[in-house]
Amino acid sequence: MDTTQIIILCAAIGVGMLVIGLIIGIIVRKKIGEAKIGSAEQKAAEIIDEAEKTAEAKKKEALLEAKEEILRSKNEADKELKERRKEVSRLESRALAKEEALDKKHENLDHKEEILNKKIKENAELTEQIEKIKESELQMLERIAGLSAEEAKAEMLSSLEEEVKLEKARKLRELEAEYKEEADEKAKNILSLAIQRLAADHVAEATVSVVSLPNDEMKGRIIGREGRNIRTIETLTGVDLIIDDTPEAITISSFDPVRREIARQTLEKLISDGRIHPTRIEETVEKCRRDVEATIKAAGERATFETGVHGLNGELVKLLGRLKYRTSYGQNVLNHSMEVAYIAGIMAAELGADVALAKRAGLLHDIGKSMTQEIEGSHVQIGVDLAKKYKENKDVIHAIEAHHGDVEAKTITAVIVQAADAVSAARPGARREDLENYIKRLQKLEEIAKSFPGVDKSYAIQAGREVRIMVKPEEVDDEKMVLIARDIVKKIEEELEYPGQIKVNLIRESRYVDVAK
Repeated sequence: MDTTQIIILCAAIGVGMLVIGLIIGIIVRKKIGEAKIGSAEQKAAEIIDEAEKTAEAKKKEALLEAKEEILRSKNEADKELKERRKEVSRLESRALAKEEALDKKHENLDHKEEILNKKIKENAELTEQIEKIKESELQMLERIAGLSAEEAKAEMLSSLEEEVKLEKARKLRELEAEYKEEADEKAKNILSLAIQRLAADHVAEATVSVVSLPNDEMKGRIIGREGRNIRTIETLTGVDLIIDDTPEAITISSFDPVRREIARQTLEKLISDGRIHPTRIEETVEKCRRDVEATIKAAGERATFETGVHGLNGELVKLLGRLKYRTSYGQNVLNHSMEVAYIAGIMAAELGADVALAKRAGLLHDIGKSMTQEIEGSHVQIGVDLAKKYKENKDVIHAIEAHHGDVEAKTITAVIVQAADAVSAARPGARREDLENYIKRLQKLEEIAKSFPGVDKSYAIQAGREVRIMVKPEEVDDEKMVLIARDIVKKIEEELEYPGQIKVNLIRESRYVDVAK
């Protein structure tokens, strides 16, 4: 065979072998696939079987849970039903009990109604009998007393009116005690408002001095270059200089009257001298201060000499002299103190008390007013402290402390000084009151008091700050005195104009005199 045939034969053999290989491969793959399918089917069957078992278990478990839930719900429903039945039973028992109680009450009411009707009938019969007895008794009383029913009624009303008046007086006392505290608080508020409104006018009047200038050009010289002169004066004297549009005048303002006096004298000397510069101002202020201190000392010595009070501490004499520059309600305090010393001495002489001690206490009673601008506190307390500091007599200290009633006066000297102070301050003209108006006010005050029934005598004392009224004891009892005092107060408030307050003092006294023989 030739090569071509061999090649073809070989190719044919190769193709045959390839076909056979393919056929074998297909057969092998088919076998393998069948084997795998069988295994998968087996696994699927196992899975399905397992799933069926699990589902059966879950089904049984769910059934068990459902049965348990149903059983629990049933138990709860049974329990609730049992409780409701118990509550219903309890309510039924209460309703039955209430019904029984209502039945009993109804029976009791019926019984009480029978009793009430019976008593009403008996009461009507008794009322009829009482009316008959009353009528007969009234006729008997009229026959015995000789009074008709109308006259007896008027007598009873009169008696009742007296009882009402007494009750009214007692009630007034209770109300006065009840509202006193509230009234004090309101009075403080009213006084504070009054002080607020009137303080400015009073301060402007009592704390300034005016110095006249020869011309308005002098104002510029007092002010000085860049204000050095006025600053020097204010610094050295402790006052305020007010230079305004007022022609030919400068106002000196200060609460301390001594400083104000030093500044006034300084300005007057500087103006008369004409040399106004800081060095000259210092020299003049120092000189005026010495002059004022000498004047103060001389005034204190004059007061002690004229009143006959000796042996006072030198500092107390100076403090007395400072009172020359103090005023109280327009009254010079030094003159007032000297007047109190005179009056206290006269009273002590009449009473047989220590005249020298009374004069000493009277002269020093307002010594605290000399330091009220420098020390805090009332002038009474300041005066007591000063007297203790300079070793004054204990009776003098007590008189200073008691002269305004801050403490009870326990010695005759204290009482005398208290009375002398009131007389000096209250006399006509002492504190800016016209004598004629003063006399008229006292007369009117006494007339108002005498215009009321039951008043025997009336006296205006303490310069009209108190009216003392004597009532007739047989006509006015203690309870009626309250009403009369209140009526007098109202009439005084309506008809009189007066400063401060007026005390209405009623006195009822019964005296029985007999003689042993």
